[in-house]
Amino acid sequence: MGFCMRFLEILCAIVLPPLGVFFRYGCCKLEFWLSVVLTILGYVPGIIYAIYVIVTDPERHYDDDYSAV
Repeated sequence: MGFCMRFLEILCAIVLPPLGVFFRYGCCKLEFWLSVVLTILGYVPGIIYAIYVIVTDPERHYDDDYSAV
């Protein structure tokens, strides 16, 4: 499931860079707003930054959220 989610985030980052970063971090993080600014300044820098942020982020373990239940 992790590979599929990351693939979709990268695909969204190519189409609309802040959207891919939003799916990874949400809208209240520095990474998202930096992606918005870079996309406004130039589409290609926004794509490069968004893909970089998504690929270098360590894989999240969604199962850890339910281990306390």
